[in-house]
Amino acid sequence: MRGMGNMQGMMKQMQKMQKQMAEAQEELGEKRLEGTAGGGMVKVIVSGHKEVLEVTVDPSVADPEDVEMLQDLIVIATNDALKQADELTNSTMGQFTKGLNLPGMF
Repeated sequence: MRGMGNMQGMMKQMQKMQKQMAEAQEELGEKRLEGTAGGGMVKVIVSGHKEVLEVTVDPSVADPEDVEMLQDLIVIATNDALKQADELTNSTMGQFTKGLNLPGMF
C-alpha cells in the first residue's frame, strides 16, 4: 500500500504543475513584444501568443514609388517580434520541461 501514497503525491504534484502551466500561458498572452525595422521606422507589436496587435509605420518610409521596401520592413519587424515571442515562450514554459525530452512541446 505504500506505493499508493507515492502515486497520490505524484498526482497532486502534476495537478499543481498543470495549474502553474496554465497561469504561465495566460501571462504570456498578456505580454507585449515589439519588433522593429528600418531603425525604428516600422514597429510591430505582438502578444506572447504570437498575435499581431499593432503595426506602426513612420510616414516618411511610405514611399509610393518603393512599396517593396515598406513590405520588406514590415516582414522584418514582424519576424523580429515573433522571434522574441518564441524566446519568451521557451524561457517561460521551459521551466516546466527541464530535464524532460519532449520534442515539439514548446
